[in-house]
Formats: sequence, C-alpha cells, structure tokens
Amino acid sequence: MRRILSLLALLIIAWGMSSCGDSIREKKELQRQQQVADSLALKVATLPTLDCLPIFVAYQNDFFKSQGVDVKLMEYEAQIDCDRALTKKHVECAVSDIFRAERMRKDDSGIKFITSTSAYWQLIANQKARVKEIRQLSEKMIGMARYSATDYLTNVALDSVRPDNQVFRIQVNDVIVRLGMLLNNSMDAVFLTEPQATTARLAGHRVLMDSRNKGLSMGAIISRGGINDQHRQKQIEGFTKAYNMACDSINRYGMQHYADVINRYCHADDATVKALPKIVFEHATQPKASDLEKTKNVKWRLN
Repeated sequence: MRRILSLLALLIIAWGMSSCGDSIREKKELQRQQQVADSLALKVATLPTLDCLPIFVAYQNDFFKSQGVDVKLMEYEAQIDCDRALTKKHVECAVSDIFRAERMRKDDSGIKFITSTSAYWQLIANQKARVKEIRQLSEKMIGMARYSATDYLTNVALDSVRPDNQVFRIQVNDVIVRLGMLLNNSMDAVFLTEPQATTARLAGHRVLMDSRNKGLSMGAIISRGGINDQHRQKQIEGFTKAYNMACDSINRYGMQHYADVINRYCHADDATVKALPKIVFEHATQPKASDLEKTKNVKWRLN
C-alpha cells in the first residue's frame, strides 16, 4: 500500500512539474507574440496638449482600427522626450514643432512631416510679477524649452521691445511642470499652449503675446525613417485617414463633446475644458514653405 501511495505521489509531482513547464513555455510564447505585435504596431509619442486631440479621439473611438492600423500611444510631458523616443527608434511618430523637427532633420534625413497642427503658444506673465507688457520682463525669468517654437518665440518677443536688462530663459521642458511653476508663483512668465494656457488665464495670469498674431503654424507631427516599407507606409496612410476623421468629428461636435478625452489625456480640469477657445482642426497637410523658412538660420541664444 505504501509503495502504491509513493508511486502516486511521484506521479502527481511529475505531472505538476510538467504542467509548470507547459505554463512557463506558454507564458514565454505569449511574451514573444506580444513583442512581435508591439514591433509591428505604430507607436506614437504624444503630449498632454490639444494639438494631440485628434490622435486621442481617433484612438478612443477606434478610428485607427477602422483603418486597419494598430496604434499604441506613448504618453510624454515634454517635447524633448518625444524627440528622444523618435530618434532612439522607440516610436515611429511623434508630436513636435517645426523648429525641433528641422533641427533633428540635420542629423537624420529620414525625419518626415506627417502634418502641421493647430498648436499655438501664448506668453503668459504671472499676475504677482506685475508685468503688463513684454518690456517689463527685464531681469525676470521666462519658462520655455530650448531649440523649440517657444525658444524662437522668446527671441521674437524680446527682439520686438529689447528690454533694458537681461531676461533669463529658464529651460522647463515638462509642460505640466511649466504650468505648475506659473501657478505656484515660482516663474515670472512662461510659454504655454492649450489647454494649459486656458488654465493659466482662468487663474488670472496675463497674456503678453500670442503666436497666432505672428501668422505662423509651428506645430507638427513627424515620423522617422523606415516608413518606406510597405507595412509602415500603409500604417502612415491609415493613421492620416483616421486623423482626418477625428478632425472632422471634433469640428462637428465640438471639443466639449470630447471633454472626457481632454480630461484623461491632457490632465485638464472641468473648468478648463469648459473655458477652452474654439479651435478648428485641419486635415493633415504639410507645413507651409514660408513657415519652414523661419527655421533656417535661427540664432539660438543661451540667455
């Protein structure tokens, strides 16, 4: 009897070890399949800003899937992180601006524009800084990002009035942190796009400059080299069609219809979403030659 019980115990142990081995093999196979799927997916680096809204809407409403494109969103809070993800080949597409894109193209001719975007930036002064116009920023700090649209706009703003004393350019790459520094009174002025600019205005801070008045379209969605193969090319085509569908939907129903999407992806509160200005989202189109011309021979300044 004892021998029978011992034999049964050994059989049970052997069966358990076999099952465990099968489970490990199955897990590894699932991981391998997931890695393959991830490598084939179109990974897109985004920011918590409204120029990304068509991407978020297309993702949430399965517009990408309807065009046969498996899109994976990689959410960042700084343009520099989107750029790094693109150049390191962690993503295939990224939200950026024409200044950063053209700078990257000098090192990588494979960087291409998918579309310009509706992004605009406002220079907003802290109400406690008692700054009512740009010339009063003398000896004060401006939060911006180096080698970007906000860096270029800082040049434009300061060159227009030439303050008596130095204005300090403080690099704050994270757009959420930049807004927080304004709201916490640790920065005299910052460049913000939507919806962060609306949050700042609601808090009583003053707009000193609006990039829309400069007649420039500086936002962009870009892709990196390697999309010339048939698979990637079809993905970009499907992405563009879904992007256009999302633009049409937002323009038709309004941004309030997608309040939950803006809350989720842009970290905006209800008051901000309700106060957002009307923005028309255009179909995917290449940046204008006149805008790209502005990116040439820019003198980037350390101060």
